[in-house]
Amino acid sequence: MSPSPSAGQPPVTARTAYTERLDLSWWLWLVGLVAAALLAVEIWMGAGGVRAWLPFAVLLPVTAAGLWWLGRIRVAVADGELRVDDARLPVRFVADVVPLDAAGRREVLGVGADPLAFVVQRPWIGGAVQVVLDDPADPTPFWVVSTRHPVELAEAVLAARDARRHADQPS
Repeated sequence: MSPSPSAGQPPVTARTAYTERLDLSWWLWLVGLVAAALLAVEIWMGAGGVRAWLPFAVLLPVTAAGLWWLGRIRVAVADGELRVDDARLPVRFVADVVPLDAAGRREVLGVGADPLAFVVQRPWIGGAVQVVLDDPADPTPFWVVSTRHPVELAEAVLAARDARRHADQPS
């Protein structure tokens, strides 16, 4: 199950069970661009010539590019894989998926966190999922992935895993 497609989300196809982009909220864009504009004003300080326009011409586009880069990560469940940016996890190696709220994520990533875990965490996103692995050849015990819809992502991964297991069983 996937949340309804919205801006920044491609439509769900038959082979894609879930898709999400971990972009920044509008208010983070506003804060970042205002901070860049204030810094540009500080550099300008009423001077003429190049100092009048160069700070704005450099700082605002660089800040916008940096904010876009922070929100570029995509999470998807498609074709029997959990995809997080360029990392791919075949669902046949998934033992369990646990949806986490902000407190649960803090607990999993806190003091007792496993250093071998694969983590894609975005602090501006409250929820996450913990994907427990069952692969004897891989030392990674679990993945923790930020998501705005932890229950839907967990259901999509488990459904893909179950469909894969059903398809792999002989009739």
